[in-house]
Amino acid sequence: LAVTKVLIVYAHQSSGSFNAAAKDAAVDVLTDQSCTVEVSDLYAIKFKATATAEDITGDVKNADHFRYAEETKLAWEEGKLCADITEEQRKLTQADLIIFQVAAWGLQCFPMYWFTVPAIMKGWIDRVLTLGYAYTPEKRYSQGLFKDKKAMLSFTTGSQESMFSADGINGDMNVTLWPLQNGILHYCGFQVLAPQIFWAPSHVPSEARITMLTGWRTRLHGVLEEKPLSFTPSDCFDGEKGFQLKPEVHEKHAAKEYGLTVGIHLGKALPPNNQMKAGV
Repeated sequence: LAVTKVLIVYAHQSSGSFNAAAKDAAVDVLTDQSCTVEVSDLYAIKFKATATAEDITGDVKNADHFRYAEETKLAWEEGKLCADITEEQRKLTQADLIIFQVAAWGLQCFPMYWFTVPAIMKGWIDRVLTLGYAYTPEKRYSQGLFKDKKAMLSFTTGSQESMFSADGINGDMNVTLWPLQNGILHYCGFQVLAPQIFWAPSHVPSEARITMLTGWRTRLHGVLEEKPLSFTPSDCFDGEKGFQLKPEVHEKHAAKEYGLTVGIHLGKALPPNNQMKAGV
């Protein structure tokens, strides 16, 4: 049997953090399942967060009007991307499952910072997921280049779970997750697994944190067999009419209580837990 390869993209400054413990748990459990696990510790390697012309070795095509996406596409095709991007793309190409482990502000295994990933993690996304390598106008969403790979977010929050509810002060977590899971992961074609959310570990007793990690370990034992979250397939949209939902799809869902997804809601109520639980 082929060995499952896992890439953990990890962004936390402290080796003594809860995020570090969550990352270590993933390495331990997945290695015990005979997976090959690589970790990209972004702070440890001082990964550059800014997408600039320095990401290309040699001359760029148009220095006067530098366009990052187009220039890095050419550089990728010609083998002229800088070493750190090339190395991360190597890891990603080989991986079957990618776990983004981060911490946040308000959210935090990345921690979540300001309701999204921290700058160093966003820099990895901006610089590694280059045009041509990770997506093209023709190959994206359910037809994306990474449609045979799985990906998931694993993160801590700074706020308790109730604050991220539909009537909580931070708003519905499903809405917060939509740009990350649909606009980045699903856009590149990944089968997106339900996120692993550790709610406010810094505000609970140590016993509760241990329980969180135990639950994560338990999930990891079956994570490779999990079904992904649901997204609307690309063929439901008409590319000749601005990629609008096809009339027959509209008609099929006209009488239904909920929209298709968090973002493609058809003016209806959002499907509950659409970005947090598979099969919703």
